[in-house]
Amino acid sequence: MSMIIAGHFQLQEEVEQARRALLDAGFASERISRFYLSQPGQHDQTPIGGDHIQSPGAKETPEGLAQGAATGAAVGAVAGAATAPVTGPLGTIVGGLVGAHVGSLFSFSKMKEAGEREEGGRAPVENRHAGMLVAVAFDDTGLEGKAVDVLRGLGATQIERARGNIVDGDWADFDPGSAPDIIR
Repeated sequence: MSMIIAGHFQLQEEVEQARRALLDAGFASERISRFYLSQPGQHDQTPIGGDHIQSPGAKETPEGLAQGAATGAAVGAVAGAATAPVTGPLGTIVGGLVGAHVGSLFSFSKMKEAGEREEGGRAPVENRHAGMLVAVAFDDTGLEGKAVDVLRGLGATQIERARGNIVDGDWADFDPGSAPDIIR
């Protein structure tokens, strides 16, 4: 694995300018990668798309839904039974259904706010910004400062350090969901 320095750009022309500057600085063409990075959550990492099988913060929602529906159905059925002399047997059924629906809304109380940790979960990860990414790999760790200076000089944002492999211009082991090691 090599050291990789990557920087984010917004425009395609900035990406090409960064590639040329890295080449002029002595970095090998086949070890420079350029690609578009999608918004967090849109990296198609799972069989059904997206980055996670279950949305972060929604882990406890199914049990909250079941608890709320059961409680609401019981309360609704009791209310329906109390009105049975007026509404007939249909009142108990409708009361139970309406109660189950209202009770299911209780599941919202089980959802987490954006950035809130799950119980026993890990801290929220700073996501990479969407946009064009230019990355350069090298084996001599003394070149890190040179790569950072080139990208910084061209206005790169969210410059990060990583370990990996860029082969023939492709960052083969790039993981868009991993936590970036931000330099600047």
